[in-house]
Amino acid sequence: MTDRRRFIQASMLGSAVLATGGGVARSVPAAAVCKPRVVSTWDFGVAANQEAWKVLSAGGTALDAVEAGVRIPEADLRNHSVGRAGYPDRDGHVSLDASIMDQAGNCGAVAAIEHIAHPISVARAVMEKTPHVLLVGEGALQFALEQGFPREELLTPESEKAWKEWLKTAKYSPSINSEVKDFRNLPGGARNHDTIGMLALDAHGNLSGACTTSGMAWKLRGRVGDSPIIGAGLYVDGEVGAATSTGVGEEVIRNCGSFLVVELMRQGRSPQDACREAVERIIRKKPATAKEIQVGFLAMNRAGEVGAWAIQKGFSYAVCDAVKQDALIPGKSSY
Repeated sequence: MTDRRRFIQASMLGSAVLATGGGVARSVPAAAVCKPRVVSTWDFGVAANQEAWKVLSAGGTALDAVEAGVRIPEADLRNHSVGRAGYPDRDGHVSLDASIMDQAGNCGAVAAIEHIAHPISVARAVMEKTPHVLLVGEGALQFALEQGFPREELLTPESEKAWKEWLKTAKYSPSINSEVKDFRNLPGGARNHDTIGMLALDAHGNLSGACTTSGMAWKLRGRVGDSPIIGAGLYVDGEVGAATSTGVGEEVIRNCGSFLVVELMRQGRSPQDACREAVERIIRKKPATAKEIQVGFLAMNRAGEVGAWAIQKGFSYAVCDAVKQDALIPGKSSY
């Protein structure tokens, strides 16, 4: 009788538990699943979150919310690391990367796309209107124009001025952080490797994520970072959670960073512990390199719990829900 009672209790708890392949489970309060929340990287995530919250608070989908949210920094002419005002590569070309993903694993991305101000919306069109996941370069531009996206000149006068200043030395050396205290040494105050990654949970309990960037300032033409790579800059699994990254994309790609964070959550880690392990794996593999760069991860599980971790101090993330409307939270770091 005791064994039967235990079996029934375990069966009742099953719907509120995330089972893992390793036999580890993390309890997830079922009631928490339907409380909308949106989180995103860096200080410009505050305004992006507020736009996404308009969608979530009206009962809209997480997918619609993350697209609407990250379009805000993409359109911000003060932001030189995302969207239309992004700093160019070393040849003076502004190229953008973006990806989007929903709870069912549907995803789309564009990389090294030029002349399109909102790559996140093109990424969604790739997801919904093609059998593909990733379009790049001229092919991505051709597809965007066919879908009715306007062709624009993205190199702004301010970005061009900063690029010409950089050309005087033509030395590329990423700064550890791209926050205000750390990027003053770059021409024009360049934010050298910022990204906005956004994760949202809607009232239906569905997760989605988006990630968009102009990549490293003064990069080699054709360079693509982690942002448009599903599993690197962004990954979503509706059964477990979602993760996104920021910083030097090469190290995130080498470690399949966002996928790693989600899989660690599947194994029972909290979002913060999962982000910390992903960061420390980068450090263990390349300790000398890690001391000179920044990589940060942001994660949210299907219960709406949030965590973040970075290599260096200075990383921050924004949270918005029914209680917090404009919270900017400093991320923890290994150094």
